[in-house]
Amino acid sequence: MDAGAEIDELRAQLAARDSDLAARDSDLAARDSDLALRDAHIARLEKQLDRALEQLGRVAELEAELANLRELLGRDSSNSNKPPSSDPPGTGAKAPKKKKKGRRRGGQRGHDGSHRELLPPERMDAFEDYFPCECARCHASLPQIPHPGAKRYQHTDLDRDGVFRTEHRRHRVACPSCGHETWAKYDPNKIPRYPFGPGLMAAVVLLTGVYHLSRRRAVRLLWELLGVRMSVGAVSRIEKRMSDLVAPTVDEAVEHARAAEIKHADGTSWYRAGVMVSLWVLATAAVTVFKVLPDGQGETLREKLFIKVCGVLVSDRATALKFWAMKRRQICWAHLLRKFVSFSQRDGPAGRIGEELLGYTSIVFDYWSSFREGRLSRAELIARMAPVRLHVEALLERAVAKDIKGLSGSCEDILEHREALWTFVERAGVEPTNNHAERELRAFVLWRRRSFGSQSERGDRFAERMMTIAHTLRKQGRSVLDFLVACCTPRPEGEPAPSLLAAS
Repeated sequence: MDAGAEIDELRAQLAARDSDLAARDSDLAARDSDLALRDAHIARLEKQLDRALEQLGRVAELEAELANLRELLGRDSSNSNKPPSSDPPGTGAKAPKKKKKGRRRGGQRGHDGSHRELLPPERMDAFEDYFPCECARCHASLPQIPHPGAKRYQHTDLDRDGVFRTEHRRHRVACPSCGHETWAKYDPNKIPRYPFGPGLMAAVVLLTGVYHLSRRRAVRLLWELLGVRMSVGAVSRIEKRMSDLVAPTVDEAVEHARAAEIKHADGTSWYRAGVMVSLWVLATAAVTVFKVLPDGQGETLREKLFIKVCGVLVSDRATALKFWAMKRRQICWAHLLRKFVSFSQRDGPAGRIGEELLGYTSIVFDYWSSFREGRLSRAELIARMAPVRLHVEALLERAVAKDIKGLSGSCEDILEHREALWTFVERAGVEPTNNHAERELRAFVLWRRRSFGSQSERGDRFAERMMTIAHTLRKQGRSVLDFLVACCTPRPEGEPAPSLLAAS
């Protein structure tokens, strides 16, 4: 083979090798590209994994926080250091369920009862002795000779000077002629039927029904402060008697409130033996009456509280009161103010609408304050409120049109009450707020927090009647104690009972 052929062969081999190398370089480049794509994909997966791990960690934190909050929510006096008084009705510490024995509450038949022991004679302040006039057998006149076994009736009363105890004694006298022993007759007009007088009974219900001491605390206070022994059962009986005595008086006040031309109403919850019922107040300038009702439905309010729809009613936007004509209602602007504040605390359009509504509400209260202070006449108030009314209602309509969750629906409901928003502007004696009723109801709410309500319907009647008397007399500047004493003091036949309307 000549040299030229060898050179050509070598060149061919080199070209083949170069081609192979080029193919390998191309393969390596393709592989490098694949590896780069894989590295980028792995990097993305690692980032996603990091985010997932971070989210799992956050989920674990939230689950721990949720468990802690649930534990806090479930704490009561049975599983923490919280006092029993902090347990809300129905959710507080529960005793283990006991098998029902079919017995009603209270003392059972056959048990050893407790009775009030008579005090020694030296503890008495006065004595009343009763002797028979003649022998029951021969009708001979009898001498007034005290008998050591006389039947004793002790009566305790309370007045401004303190406790006064009287012992009434019925004596038995032997006839000098025939020897027959005759007892002095029991005279209910002279010997009190009850062991406690009007002053003491009034003080008891003042403690439990007005100042809201528990019966046991009231018993303890009477003993430690006045030296008067009384059982919890006696307190309960006094409450029932006083509640029955003042019922006609309270009914008269209720009728007066129903017929009033301007009245304020508000409601809240009440508990009867742990079951939620409804508590309502009806307040006028002269009286304040309370009613515990089975529920707060409109039909119940109409039948048991209002009876008849008359006058102007100041209230919040409670659905149960929609049976009252809007043109004879006044919606509380203090409630609207709180609603507008909640709007203003939101972001976006809702917050801006809330701020505008707050601005107009401020103008409303400024004009009203000027009117109450005498700086504006009624005509000037009407003139200045007219453009405010137009702007407020136009703004509420724009809020409804925007269809904002949590805002538009509330504004639409307010517009449904538009006739009842401005009654105070033109109607004399009507306030723009329902603060009157809310203040009256507050004392009852505080009582509910301390006592968790009542245990029976009888307890409901006692509570509502005592609070009606207390709040009505307070606004009239009259003494609650003196009024209660007058209610349970025996009166001559035909004399009317004390009235809560006497001062009005």
